Amino acid sequence: MRLFLRLVSAVATFALVAGVASAQKSDADKTWTEVRIGTEGAYPPFNFLNSAGQLEGFDIDIAKALCDEMKVTCTFVTSDWDGIIPALQNGRFDAIVASMSITPERSQQVLFTNKYYNTGGAVAVPKDSDLTEATAETLAGKTIGAQGGTTHSTAAETYFPDADVRVYPTAEEYKLDIENGRVDAVVDDIVVLSDWINSDAGACCKIIGQLEAKPEIYGPGIGIALRQGNEQLKTKFDEAILAIRENGTYQKVQDKYFDFDVYGE
Repeated sequence: MRLFLRLVSAVATFALVAGVASAQKSDADKTWTEVRIGTEGAYPPFNFLNSAGQLEGFDIDIAKALCDEMKVTCTFVTSDWDGIIPALQNGRFDAIVASMSITPERSQQVLFTNKYYNTGGAVAVPKDSDLTEATAETLAGKTIGAQGGTTHSTAAETYFPDADVRVYPTAEEYKLDIENGRVDAVVDDIVVLSDWINSDAGACCKIIGQLEAKPEIYGPGIGIALRQGNEQLKTKFDEAILAIRENGTYQKVQDKYFDFDVYGE
């Protein structure tokens, strides 16, 4: 039985490697007229499904603006966050536009474009909590929720080493737990938390502090992830990001969602 399982695992690994290699090879010579974009669809206000099941959010509108600028047809594919990079590597889609931070670890797996926005992390707690600041000392022994596989879960573990950090598949799940008193605090993007607590769903909670944006954790910002070696598509996206920043399209999209400069420094 163990031999059989090892053989199955080996076959699956071979198929994955072969699929990645095939996708990378086809990228090199491709004429990009169509681009499939992967996103999570569960991270408002950046990407989410509305009541009609349609994708909305800053990520989505920026992606559409970039596609228009590049003069390509874009289609969107939703994917669970924890499988979104393997799905890209396997060729399920060509680019990830899902508020993914550019980090050294991820850069070993994917090719990033230049950033298209940059915001920091923050800590939220229930409104009746006696916590008033987000420090290692005040959160020692507390239970903190964060979405797994994100820079924010890494930040929670780094900045609050004596806390019990619990990771969740989606942001919606940690929100449910803090609403129901199962965690003492949550860590996420300052914009995501602000958008939530200013809604009826997030009326339970308040923000008590922002986190230092250490480059080794948060990187230089949020980028679009592509398959390794896909320099041609990276160039097209980078040029398009610059173009929409200069022609005012980026500002129009930003103003739809935010009253501050989301691009950052």
